[in-house]
Amino acid sequence: MAFIELKNVSYKYPYTKDFALHDLSCSFEKGKFYGIIGENGGGKTTLCNLIRGLIPHFYLGKLTGECLIEGKDIREWDTAELSSKIGYVFQNPFTQISGIKSTVFEEVAIGLENLGVPKDEMIERVIDVCNQLDIGHLIKNNPNELSGGQRQRVAFASIIAMDTDTLVIDEPTSQLDPEGTENVFKIINTLKHSNKTIILVEHKIDLIAEFCDEILVMENGTVAFSGPAHEVLTKRELLEHKASIPEVARFGLAMEDAGKPLERVPVTLDEAYKLIKERGR
Repeated sequence: MAFIELKNVSYKYPYTKDFALHDLSCSFEKGKFYGIIGENGGGKTTLCNLIRGLIPHFYLGKLTGECLIEGKDIREWDTAELSSKIGYVFQNPFTQISGIKSTVFEEVAIGLENLGVPKDEMIERVIDVCNQLDIGHLIKNNPNELSGGQRQRVAFASIIAMDTDTLVIDEPTSQLDPEGTENVFKIINTLKHSNKTIILVEHKIDLIAEFCDEILVMENGTVAFSGPAHEVLTKRELLEHKASIPEVARFGLAMEDAGKPLERVPVTLDEAYKLIKERGR
């Protein structure tokens, strides 16, 4: 049975005319890394809000269909219990910072305090995750005085420290430079190999191609395409649905059009290099 399953879900935010999700059906299995891509306004963040329980417990609106977490409808979940199972890194780090803590250490520890984690364990986990995300030197700083990129790392650290089985991550690199982006994806990759279930919204398609097992392409509030990453990211049709494909996939498709196809269309730079080298032989 799928860990998370959506059946014919439609949702409309309060005081809006249009539905943000339309008859959406999809499922997520434990231990897999899912990438969610697609056009702006296609419903990606709304899907994240639903899986995490912000819909319907915080955003009221109109929700129809079923969203099941471990077979239990999202409407029946206690939000505190759900937060111990599913962590959520928001797109905007300014939203996630509590504003009530005076140090980064205290900010990262909020979730652990709420879960009643013993003090010694809490200290160890907070220091460890801050060092992993290269914010150990900021641990005594006021989180409300940090840059956008630094706040993004703090928000990420506060969720990782809780060690939930599932992470829903909405564009974690939106405030980060290339080096910061690389560091965050190293952490995400480590979490993947720790058998975490990861649901990631990200516009940097080359990183999606490198790390994700499965891809969902959102369009007009529903899933236009889904499947294994390599299968989805080499579809020509994506270009007609306002979704990006990796540059090396464009190259592979262009080679096909030129009558000089590679053995398969690549989706990562390493894969392209190997295929070109093999073709040269």
